[in-house]
Amino acid sequence: MTRSERKIDHIHHALGHERDFHNHFDDVDIVHQSLATLDFNQLSIETRVGELNLSSPLFVNAMTGGGGKKTEQINRDLALAARETGIGMAVGSQMSAIKNPEERNTYQIVRDVNPEGVIFANVGSEADVEQANRAIDMLKADALQIHINTLQEMIMPEGDRNFTTRLRKIEKIIQRVEVPVIVKEVGYGMSKETINQLYDLGVRYIDVGGLGGTNFSRVENKRRNKQLSSFNNWGIPTPLSILEASHSAATHQDLHIIGSGGIRNGLDGVKAMVLGSKAFGMAGNLLRVLLEEGNDELISEIHHIHQEIKVAMMLLNVSHVKDFYGKPYVLYGRTKEWKEQRIEKSL
Repeated sequence: MTRSERKIDHIHHALGHERDFHNHFDDVDIVHQSLATLDFNQLSIETRVGELNLSSPLFVNAMTGGGGKKTEQINRDLALAARETGIGMAVGSQMSAIKNPEERNTYQIVRDVNPEGVIFANVGSEADVEQANRAIDMLKADALQIHINTLQEMIMPEGDRNFTTRLRKIEKIIQRVEVPVIVKEVGYGMSKETINQLYDLGVRYIDVGGLGGTNFSRVENKRRNKQLSSFNNWGIPTPLSILEASHSAATHQDLHIIGSGGIRNGLDGVKAMVLGSKAFGMAGNLLRVLLEEGNDELISEIHHIHQEIKVAMMLLNVSHVKDFYGKPYVLYGRTKEWKEQRIEKSL
């Protein structure tokens, strides 16, 4: 199977597989504050994540590209929705276009459609500095995502098996590119140990990419003759991974946390920010709306998410989305147990 064919295969499997019955954002309750003091019509959801100025904490997270005309159309429509709603957008891994110039248009369409927007380039952790810069230049990107996906590669029949040079490559890219570098997981979450190790390499932007959204273990297992299904539930759910990351950020004030993975709506995004993320990405849910209901409905859905964020701002008396962090919350179930055993014991 070619890389292009695999991209299309991923989309079909990602949209087709069932999500986990339990979403760990349901283990988080924000404590309601009754006495509102703000004017809803004066609220702004603009925010800043390190060097990145964003008109919204929501962005379209990495999904696709490199799969010919079909992925070009998807990226065109996603970019159009991002332009119309003023949100940022990441593309899927550009390694296919770096290796096959015929696929460049499936990514460049994003900048063509949204020339003034905030766009994140994307490469795998196998990329070197020259490839990273080519990805950035391809999109005139405002930032670069480097995705790490060890388990996906292990399950993928044609996946990589040698990771001995990955950390050094990440370190070199951070040292030599001119835009912020975001290291992200693809659905398995990050532990505080991983985040501290990345920080020591120079990483200052982390997208935890937690368990709860598109499950690439299940996606890749559908492509195997003999499944490694015992790993279908491997990973750290997104709220738990944000808590892990927040523990690291408490001692590293220049570390910027982004939450993604299983965020279903604006309230989940708010919960992510209450726990410690400065922005949040959505992918599979937005793609599903686009492909099943069309671009107009996707634009409407993004506006609805923005309204949910503003309603939460009113209910918590938050004038700026950065002030969600630290608002009181209550945890239940596995999320509560995880925090007690992993976070509180280490304080």
